[in-house]
Amino acid sequence: MRTSLNQLVAITGMNLRNLPQRIGTSLVAVVGIGGVVAVLVSLLSMGQGFRAALDLSGSDDVAIILRGGAGDELSSAFNREQVSVILSAAGIMRDDKGPVASPEFYTIVDLPMRSTGTAANVPFRGVTARAMDVRSGFRMTAGRMFEPGKDEVIVGRGAFSQFGNVDLGRKVTWGSHEWRVVGVFESGGSVSESEVWTDLSVLQGVFRRGNSVQVIRARLTSPAALATLKDALEGDPRVNAAARAEKEFYADQSRILVTLVNYVGSAIALLMGVGAVFAALNTMYSAVSSRTREIATLRALGFGAGPVVVSVLFEAAVLGLLGGVVGGALVYFGLNGYQASTLNWASFSQIAFAFTVTPRLLVTGLVYALLLGLVGGLLPGLRAARLPVTVGLREL
Repeated sequence: MRTSLNQLVAITGMNLRNLPQRIGTSLVAVVGIGGVVAVLVSLLSMGQGFRAALDLSGSDDVAIILRGGAGDELSSAFNREQVSVILSAAGIMRDDKGPVASPEFYTIVDLPMRSTGTAANVPFRGVTARAMDVRSGFRMTAGRMFEPGKDEVIVGRGAFSQFGNVDLGRKVTWGSHEWRVVGVFESGGSVSESEVWTDLSVLQGVFRRGNSVQVIRARLTSPAALATLKDALEGDPRVNAAARAEKEFYADQSRILVTLVNYVGSAIALLMGVGAVFAALNTMYSAVSSRTREIATLRALGFGAGPVVVSVLFEAAVLGLLGGVVGGALVYFGLNGYQASTLNWASFSQIAFAFTVTPRLLVTGLVYALLLGLVGGLLPGLRAARLPVTVGLREL
């Protein structure tokens, strides 16, 4: 056992010392595997960033109340009487101003993407002053808050960076009505930063929706109070309403896109991985061919076939890991934090997010790179071990 280990260490050390002499073929494998890792990690970081944006939007002590059976805000609706009933339900926090809840009108408008100019669906939300009380981290970063009763809008930080025609002071037309952009806001990195906000009563009037709203956000007295609120709403025949924790609501919205991105990313990485394996195979076959006499001499001196195979696999693994490090570094320094937007399949509107390259994704990329390297080195390693000593010694 000790003899085999000593042989393995000796052969592996010799192989690694000779890598600079095969820099050209080695780079082919490193670049190929690095490219696969870069694509895999970048796609997965897109899904991670989208999920992070929605996770930051969710809270266990805030309830989203929609019409019973509605899966999203666009398909929900409440009239004034129903809103009054809901706001009086048990479980909702109250202060000196009344229920800490925000009835909101939600619709979608068009804005051009800053990067391409193509039209995108952007959430347009009518809110009251209570909207800030049920969202964490809200603050104005530029300009000012819209004034109630006026045709003014404020734009989320993500929407401001991704969409055109929303510069401060600019007028934009939606619903045959002209609005002036007066401010930019942030909300703790949540999905609200992908939206445009205005005064609730103004938006209702422009879109001729009377006093109806689509959704009510309510701060609960505690996360456990959600059950109390659900029981109160289900037991009241005056309303057909269902309450869900905000965190659960957004987790469901993120599931479709995250699953799609993960499947697509894995499929692309698998297909590209086939090409990377061939690059590794070519590299390792070339390395074995250039050392035919060397390997045969070692075998003649008593070195076993096992250490030869393992040494080739180890060299291939090193090349794979180098490719993984290169690919992961490119994505981390090039994409991590990069702002982008994509379609939220649950609401059919654009949502701004930042690519999020986590340590877990980097480790995933390294493991995949290591696997590609090992697969690419297996057949050349077996060929080296099975090469007849007499044939190898006759090689020039």
